[in-house]
Amino acid sequence: MSRWPSVGVVVPTRGDRPGLLREAVAAVLGQDYAGGLAVVVVSDGGPAPEVPDRRVRVLPNTLTPGLPGARNTGIAALDTDLIAFCDDDDVWLPGKLTAQVRALLDDDGEFASCAIEVEHGRRRVARLAGASVVTAADLVRSRMVMVHSSTFLFRRGVLRPDESAPGGQNEDWDLALRAAKRRPIVHVDRPLVLVRWAGSHYAARWADRIAGLEWMLARHPELAVDPRGAARVYGQLAFGHAALGQRWAAARWALRTLSARLGEPRAAIALAVAAGLVSAPTVQAALHSRGHGI
Repeated sequence: MSRWPSVGVVVPTRGDRPGLLREAVAAVLGQDYAGGLAVVVVSDGGPAPEVPDRRVRVLPNTLTPGLPGARNTGIAALDTDLIAFCDDDDVWLPGKLTAQVRALLDDDGEFASCAIEVEHGRRRVARLAGASVVTAADLVRSRMVMVHSSTFLFRRGVLRPDESAPGGQNEDWDLALRAAKRRPIVHVDRPLVLVRWAGSHYAARWADRIAGLEWMLARHPELAVDPRGAARVYGQLAFGHAALGQRWAAARWALRTLSARLGEPRAAIALAVAAGLVSAPTVQAALHSRGHGI
């Protein structure tokens, strides 16, 4: 390859987990990549992080508070050919960047992802797509957890996160879905990013998660058309209401889930949580230990 494109990496952080942030940044800087590499850490509230490396710029989020605004702040500060994201508690594995850039250029694509390893406690589970491209239909039918924000690599100027996402919820799914509607996502189906779930502060923000799912249904009406995709979203809404103790709302969404797809297990799980037979954190912990979410 005569010229490797420059890559700018945006690492949003809240500033309250400096050890994880340093590990994330070190893994990015440690990539064996032949092109130019720039890293911007964007602080979204909390204490300003200290990153003892002159190759890294640390900026405050100057846009909407939350992940979308932090990411857009970082994008605006970069003039690289490509943009990549890495959450402050995730780790890029060796070879990640080179493999994705090569795949993106070979396919003349706009947007790339890769498979992941999910870490929960002492367990790691690889999540593969079983494909080299991800289409809009794929992302309607399934959220495809391996199409994770810390795997995103895309051409600068093509797309930006939408800052209207409630609480920053589902802005990454929305971004991937909008990208796939333009052109199929180029996917490297090897686990090249370690995603840590145990410490995520988004896992239990149920009101935000409910609002984020409703936002996605309004923005992407096709989510309510595919039976499997609709049942998954409705089941997540049922579970969210159950986790908040809103039994009647959970029951209504569970019935809607079953009307979309009779065999959708999230309906039964949500009803069990609503009835007090099991707690929402217990369900999540069991799923996360297997590399899955609700």
